[in-house]
Amino acid sequence: MRVRIYQPTKTAMQSGKAKTEGWVIEYPRQDRASPDALMGWQSSRDTLKSVHLHFDSSEEAISYAKANGMDYIVLRNTNRRTKLRAYADNFAFGKRQAWTH
Repeated sequence: MRVRIYQPTKTAMQSGKAKTEGWVIEYPRQDRASPDALMGWQSSRDTLKSVHLHFDSSEEAISYAKANGMDYIVLRNTNRRTKLRAYADNFAFGKRQAWTH
């Protein structure tokens, strides 16, 4: 079983970097998800899929995986480049518009 070690990305519902500083160990799915007959929800008998272990650094997560005999893969995030702009740039004269008349 190969676990994933990664740094979580920010959700679409936030503009800050909350909950993105730590590292997470995530187990792979062992069982297929199937729809529940009564409600139609996805269900699975795989309980390890809901286990996420949180660490402060990648080195801590890697040492935990090694100490417990886990095969692991480390997924590194690429840093996002942001273009700083002023709010007034949205209304600048001569700005190219995505839409045409």
